[in-house]
Amino acid sequence: MTAYDLDTLVDRTSMGSSKWTAMGEAARTADVDLERCRDTAGAPIAPFSVADLDLANAPEIIDALQGALARGLVLGYTVPTDHYLGAVTGWMRRRHGWDVDPDWIRVTPGVIPAFTWAIRELTAPGDGIIVQTPAYYPMYRSIISSGRRIVRNPLVESAGRFRLDLDELEQLAKDPTTTMLLLCSPHNPTGRVWERWELEEIARIVVENDLLLVSDEIHADLVQEGHEHLVAPTIDPRLAERTLVLTSPSKSFNLAGLGIANAIIPDPGLRARLTEARDDLGFDNPNVLGAVACEAAYTRAGPWLDAVNELVARNHRRVREIFAERLPAVRVCDLEGTYLQWIDLRALGLCHEELTRLHACEAMLYCDEGAVFGPEGEGFARLVIATPTSVLEAALHRLCSAYERALAERPDAQRRDAQKRSAMASSRAL
Repeated sequence: MTAYDLDTLVDRTSMGSSKWTAMGEAARTADVDLERCRDTAGAPIAPFSVADLDLANAPEIIDALQGALARGLVLGYTVPTDHYLGAVTGWMRRRHGWDVDPDWIRVTPGVIPAFTWAIRELTAPGDGIIVQTPAYYPMYRSIISSGRRIVRNPLVESAGRFRLDLDELEQLAKDPTTTMLLLCSPHNPTGRVWERWELEEIARIVVENDLLLVSDEIHADLVQEGHEHLVAPTIDPRLAERTLVLTSPSKSFNLAGLGIANAIIPDPGLRARLTEARDDLGFDNPNVLGAVACEAAYTRAGPWLDAVNELVARNHRRVREIFAERLPAVRVCDLEGTYLQWIDLRALGLCHEELTRLHACEAMLYCDEGAVFGPEGEGFARLVIATPTSVLEAALHRLCSAYERALAERPDAQRRDAQKRSAMASSRAL
């Protein structure tokens, strides 16, 4: 395997990065000087929030972009080429065992626009859209802004692993005004990779209740050893006529800024409706550099992705080790897919406002607070852990120190209660 530098943090302070900009604004609001807050090892302060990476892009992709520009690529209107479509279909076949007809592919500027178009085009105002909660928060926004109803199907947590409540899902699906399931697979923020039997049950419920299935599979390539991502239509052939599969190289290869994604729609009727909805908004021409990058990612940069998945596995182990050593009351949830670490802070007994203040002002750790994923996420936090291990370790030690100080300052009764919860968490871990 080619050696890749995944140990160097890219400082994106002056690059217009949304999460680095937000971190700077939060620090100024809290009167925190990030430049002066480096720890004794000199580790930089970096954000762990928005799901893109502070790592250098795969050199294979950079070479492809530079080569295309050097050969005189014109940055004008473009359409997907046969080479592009072949790269997407080849990737889906090799990595996910799905034979995709190139005609099924519709290029979009992102997964969020695609599921928003699907909601608006394929459902009616007032319809219910099922989501498994806690959920990726743009899903809420798309449903509400479209005049539809969020139908919550909360996941059930046991010992740090989340599972589907399939009995409740079946009851919710029976409501004739509920017309779509917006599935996140693998699941953001909990990191679950759905097993075959779970997807088989979803397929049965969807078909028997005449639902449409929109499967957001943007994290499909980010799966840990011992787990397998299964593309929804490969589970049951009956899903082909009622399913949209949304994919993108943006998470896997850190290309979110290039605005490239693929909606794979086997059914010609659904495909025609979604194509018209996309084109009506003027998004029928993909980003020309995004297309070059996507093709290079899917044909040349697989080894870089494999290295990133190894980094995520290593960092997940370090998260577990550091909390087990310093603060066992914090439950580190299983990470089966994505590079998003979901951590359970409820045993600390700190409210949302206290956690937010501690993270930003005391620990200088800028993450996504669990509450943004819905009420089911309160007391949790989501961290992007595809980052240099040294940077992650320094942040976690700052975080543990901040929690320890906060707990030490609490009244005796509250402190004893928190210590009791911590002891119970330690015994469960054993």
